[in-house]
Amino acid sequence: MNETTIEHHAIALFQELGYAYAFGPDIGPDADHPERPDYCTILLLDRLRQAIHALNPSVHKDIRDEALRHVKSAGLGGLMTGNALLHKMLVEGVRVAFHADGEERGTIVHLIDFAHPEKNDFLVVNQYTVIHNRINRRADLVVFVNGIPLGLFELKNMVDANATLRKAWNQLQTYQADIPNLMAYNAVLVISDGLRAGLGCLGAPYERFLPWKTIDGQELMQKGDDPLRYVIHGVFAPRRFLDLIRFFIAFADDGHKTTKKIAAYHQFHAVQKALLTVLAASGLGGDRRGGVLWHTQGSGKSLTMLFFAGMLIQHPALENPTIVMLTDRNDLDSQLFDTFAAGSHLLRQEPQKADSVSDLRSLLHRASGGVIFSTIQKFQKDRKEAETAHPLLSERKNIIVMVDEAQRSQYEILEGYAANLRAALPNATFVAFTGTPLELDDKDTRTVFGDYIDIYDIQRAVEDGATVPIYYESRLVRLNLPEDQRPVIDAAFEEITEDDEQETREIIKTRWAQLAALVGAPKRLEQVAADILDHWEKRKHILSGKAMIVAMSRRIAVDLYNAITRLRPDWHSTDDTQGRIKVVMTGAASDPLEWKPHIRSKKGNEDLADRLKDPDDLLEMVIVRDMWLTGFDAPPLNTLYVDKPMRGHTLMQAIARVNRVFANKSGGLVVDYIGIAQDLKKAIALYTRSGGRGNPAETVQEAIKVLLEKLDICRSIFHGFDYQDYLTGDGKEKVSALLQGTEYLLVQEATEEGIKRRFRNATSGLKKAATLAAGDDVVERCRPEIIFFLSIRATLEKSSEAETLVEEQEYAIRQLIDQSIAPDGVVDLYAAAGLPKGEISLLSDQFIEQIQGMPEKNVALEMLRRLLQDKVRKEGKSNLIQSKAFSEKLEEALRKYHNRSVDTVEVMQELIELAKALRELDQRHADLGLSKEEAAFYDALATNDSAVQAMGDDALKTIAKEVANTVHKNTRIDWSIREQARAHLRRMVKRVLRKHGYPPDKTEGAVNLVIEQAEGLVE
Repeated sequence: MNETTIEHHAIALFQELGYAYAFGPDIGPDADHPERPDYCTILLLDRLRQAIHALNPSVHKDIRDEALRHVKSAGLGGLMTGNALLHKMLVEGVRVAFHADGEERGTIVHLIDFAHPEKNDFLVVNQYTVIHNRINRRADLVVFVNGIPLGLFELKNMVDANATLRKAWNQLQTYQADIPNLMAYNAVLVISDGLRAGLGCLGAPYERFLPWKTIDGQELMQKGDDPLRYVIHGVFAPRRFLDLIRFFIAFADDGHKTTKKIAAYHQFHAVQKALLTVLAASGLGGDRRGGVLWHTQGSGKSLTMLFFAGMLIQHPALENPTIVMLTDRNDLDSQLFDTFAAGSHLLRQEPQKADSVSDLRSLLHRASGGVIFSTIQKFQKDRKEAETAHPLLSERKNIIVMVDEAQRSQYEILEGYAANLRAALPNATFVAFTGTPLELDDKDTRTVFGDYIDIYDIQRAVEDGATVPIYYESRLVRLNLPEDQRPVIDAAFEEITEDDEQETREIIKTRWAQLAALVGAPKRLEQVAADILDHWEKRKHILSGKAMIVAMSRRIAVDLYNAITRLRPDWHSTDDTQGRIKVVMTGAASDPLEWKPHIRSKKGNEDLADRLKDPDDLLEMVIVRDMWLTGFDAPPLNTLYVDKPMRGHTLMQAIARVNRVFANKSGGLVVDYIGIAQDLKKAIALYTRSGGRGNPAETVQEAIKVLLEKLDICRSIFHGFDYQDYLTGDGKEKVSALLQGTEYLLVQEATEEGIKRRFRNATSGLKKAATLAAGDDVVERCRPEIIFFLSIRATLEKSSEAETLVEEQEYAIRQLIDQSIAPDGVVDLYAAAGLPKGEISLLSDQFIEQIQGMPEKNVALEMLRRLLQDKVRKEGKSNLIQSKAFSEKLEEALRKYHNRSVDTVEVMQELIELAKALRELDQRHADLGLSKEEAAFYDALATNDSAVQAMGDDALKTIAKEVANTVHKNTRIDWSIREQARAHLRRMVKRVLRKHGYPPDKTEGAVNLVIEQAEGLVE
């Protein structure tokens, strides 16, 4: 099995969907029926021209031709800018200006018929060659709609351990750099190795290439199911594919760069379900309850809302609806508004934000259309007429109210904001979005919104890679309580929540203030500051990232900042573009003067948010009170220090700040200083009762348990080996211990098969557990041992070029093997053994002598084996016959070793002899009087003994020279995959052989070897 097998399997799946198929070379410029004038032309122009004519029959030919020119030129600018422009052309049509009757007019030329998929041309092409700036690349699979390349697959061999999904993603990055002329037109990217498949888009990091786990939105992919079938049938079925392109791709421009986002499967199908529910609820006889969509925090809820709004707006049955977006907090309102503003192309209009009660009422007095943002508090009665009902604002039925984080405290049906909302918009349809479950007895919210439309819980989000798991650690810093204060504080812990703080009831305010006074006591804050720094700096040794501290009040936030910067003065800066720590909080005119440096404009807070989101920025820690605890998305954030009482939905939303996916981030950590454990348990119990699967917050002790278990396995494998020198020695002793440890493991493998695999599995788990529990005292105590075992693992898997580590798909936690945790770095076996790198590729006498003299014979054998395998593999391209011969000898030597028929010293001697013979091979062509290429063809022709005897050595050399010259002359661009070019070369080689009297009965075999050798040389 190889990539071609997977490629043909994928093609068959497309054909099941009704796609036409073409082999890339068969439609290339040199084919009998070309569809491209050259390899620089990306579009299949005849197909696109025909589609434009068929879809726009009433448009004049000149205008259609001008539209085609727009499409051709759109891909010539910046990659992401061009991609956004082309996407707009696809979805909205190409706007063409023309003059008629002395006036400039405009018309729209459509490229795709979204309403009638069957009227479009769907084609899949494999081995599609593209040239840009003389760079030649060949895409595995390209999906065309009306001649436009909208889908691209990069496939890897499922049985090749080195052909990983990450390497497929790397290949896509190469395409973006080398052939932007193809990538500019792309809508959807897919990577697969046959065992897994991930879907993403242009510019998406590897972590955002996620599985597509359903075809119809009902049944989910199970273990053992074919991931390629799910992604091809689930995404590329014509109607679904066109829906994905039209409604589920968003571009955002923040002024610095344009980013592209594409829906994951849970977003795509949730929106489709919600659309059907809303159409039923808003139609004749509908109850106006559009339902509740529960998608766990961090899984892209805001983007789902944007996709949903775009689909509602464009649905003809709703007749240009008005969308009202409601939140219960100003910061949430702003964050959601920014998401919609950035994706306004999906809405076909700019969203509007109500700044006041009167502004909201004015915006809602409209005949149709509009996307209006407001907080629910703006639906309030006139203060002068408090006893009367809220005024009627619109009786239209095509108003859809989308509420973010609907909770019962804001949506009382009989009295309060929900009642006002109903009075203002009596015929509107209501849809709720939440990241946390509704409480089981929350009848008011269900009365307003209805039941769940779709649930995407923590377990599915973590399994899919949409979020990372969250872990909990308790590090309580006790309150110094006088006896008479205890009842007050106990009551405060029971009753106080963040929302309560905003209430006007004086008793609650008093209790909060009393508790805050104790929590913010200077001595306690000094302890908290010191402990946070100690924990964070230990954690940073293992895992780079950012941290957030949640303080109980603004005063405590400022005092804690001062306590931390007293301990770390260099972290402080009055310049918001500098400094390692900042406070983010709201302000008022009456605030103390010393708070002013921490109070910023909206733009100032946005700039700080950008710094926190940038993994390379020096800002590593922020202190907040309530800002950024909901709706704030900073993927590098991996640690949340909580020193504020929270509960229920507020607590669940806060801890989700650390569950965002980011490179090398195995999980987020919540560190508790105030005692939220019981509230967390209650929140988890509610979550489970409501049907959610997966634990919102595992304890760090679970990770510690795994760490100790994996550490014990590693220790048992190395039982009998003393690695104390590594734990306590200097650099030289550490290197020596690693070499001896590697040797020990290889000796073990020789007597106990599978021990290396056990060690790899144990160290993978060890690495993840150490990362998740980074900062814990157990990790600190065991750190030297952890480093030792991971260094052995890394040393074992160091490539012969000593450049990269063998990839670990599941736990690529680079911090545990870089110099931040292991000052000596990963040991390069060659350097450790005193072998100069410059000599290795030459397999010199000096190198062979040194490797023979190494005391660690198994390490030496491992090094030599890798070098020889690399050398033989490279030789395969330049001389196929010799490579096969050496490969067989190498395999035979290793087979005898693994069968225990020879010992380490004997097999080492065999490999050294092979190394010498390989070295001599580099000079063999000169001894024959031939170039390297000519010698390769000479070996191909000389495999036939009867030909050698009949013709003699000199005649074969003459033929080899002429064949090499013929191949050189006839090797044109991409000839190795074009059957017609291959056939032409076969004819030319046969002519040379016939001319020199090569035995006819041996000609066919010789020609096949020559063609195979030629392909190797071209690659």
